[in-house]
Formats: sequence, C-alpha cells, structure tokens
Amino acid sequence: MSIIVDKISYTYEIGTGFERQALKEVSCVIEKGEFIGLIGHTGSGKSTFIQHLNGLVKATSGAIYYDGEDIYDKDFDMRKLRSKVGLVFQYPEHQLFETDIFKDVCFGPKNLGLDRAETELRAFEALRLVGLDESLYYQSPFDLSGGQKRRVAIAGVLAMKPEVLILDEPTAGLDPKGRDDILDCVKKLQKETGITVILVSHSMEDVAKYVDRIMVMNDGILMYNGTPKEVFAHYKELEKIGLAAPQVTYIMNDLKNAGFDVDVSAITIEEAKTSILKALGKK
Repeated sequence: MSIIVDKISYTYEIGTGFERQALKEVSCVIEKGEFIGLIGHTGSGKSTFIQHLNGLVKATSGAIYYDGEDIYDKDFDMRKLRSKVGLVFQYPEHQLFETDIFKDVCFGPKNLGLDRAETELRAFEALRLVGLDESLYYQSPFDLSGGQKRRVAIAGVLAMKPEVLILDEPTAGLDPKGRDDILDCVKKLQKETGITVILVSHSMEDVAKYVDRIMVMNDGILMYNGTPKEVFAHYKELEKIGLAAPQVTYIMNDLKNAGFDVDVSAITIEEAKTSILKALGKK
C-alpha cells in the first residue's frame, strides 16, 4: 500500500471574491508503515491536505493514487478508501455520539455491513489497542477525560481496520502526561500493526521524538520533506515561516557556538545527553 500525491492543487470558493488557493502543486509519496509528521503554521494547508487523502475534499487539479488506483477515477470506490484511510479530528467530541463507548466504537464496522459478532470483536480489539480500561467500555464517552476521549476516537477509526491513520492534533489541550500517553500509544500501535500514521502537530518536540519523516507545509506548498534531522537543520528557515525546531536544537547550537564539540543535529534529549557527555569526556 502506498499513497502517491501528484501535483495536487486546491482552491476554495472558485469564482467568488473569497477565492483562495490552499494547495499549490503538492507532490509526495507515503509508503506503507511510515510514521510521518505534518507541520506548518495555521493556514499553511495542512488540514486541507489531509482531507484530500481520504477523499473528503477533491483536488482542483492533480491526482492521488491509493495502492496504484486513481481515487478520482469514476469507478473508484470512495467508501472503501475512507475505511482504509482513517481520519481522527482534532476535537474528539466531533466523532463521539453514542450512549456508551462500546457502541460508539462499533459504529464504524457496523456501517461496513459486518455482522454483530465481527463488529463487536473489532470493537474489543480496537479498545484494547488504545489501552482503554475495560471498566470504562459501557460508560458515556462524554464522561471521559480529554485523553480518554482521544483514545475512544482513535479506537473508533481502528475498528474499521484502516491501513492509514491520520491524527489531526491528537494532543491539543492535553497536559504533558496526557500528551505522552496518547503518542506512546500511537507509536506502539504503529510498531505492532505496521499501520501508516500521519501526525499533524504543532509540537516540534513530539514530532522529533516520534516520527520517521517530516513534511513541512508553508502557504500551500510542501516546503520540506525529509528526516527530522534533515528538516530541523533548517531551523532558521523554519523560524521565518512561524515554526521552530525542538528546544534541544537551540541548546546544542548554543553549546557549539560556546566552543563545545557537540552534535548540533541532535533533536531529542537522549541524543543531546549522549553528545554532551561525550564532549565532556564522560561516557
């Protein structure tokens, strides 16, 4: 499974006084099993881009291929695509509506036409994967904490057995522990199942810690597309478009400028610790 995005552009409200081009000939390839971070300032085109990947929005021009098939072909099964490319919105309340958690997670597979046994089996498996305590399964989803609601929303998508999981700011509004819990859960899920994950985030620390590749959107253009180390090496350019690098990047550059022989490409605390100890002659 791969997603090939070929020069897609998208313009809102064509022919009106509010016409605005949100995407400008964006091209990329998303391979099976990747963990990708998508970053960019507000209005850069991130949300518009991810909505193209499961067909919620159709490109004004360009093409998208899912597993070799053109999703804009008249015979393409868009419903199948949306079961394979799952999108979890920034605010879980937008996806939770049943009277209890278990029914909520059952909703997706039930709509796929699966029988009751398979639907419930998928719901149990999805809730287990996100680490939600069994004592909560039959409570109202609206009685949960913010982090728990995120887990239920993710489980609802996982129950449809997608091949791609898109998370739009899944840690927004959570405290540091809640943020780490959610992202640790997602990383574990990705490793265990081989699912492709696309994480939209404003936290450079989170992106540096969890993802394999970063895509940077700026004014509708894919500005950078590379490993975290490659992208954050351009931290000065990122600052010019309203972004930044992880704090570790700034610390390591300051130490380098102060005369310490440290690795300025370090982007996580562990990498920085190892490099600093080495520079100090300690193991």
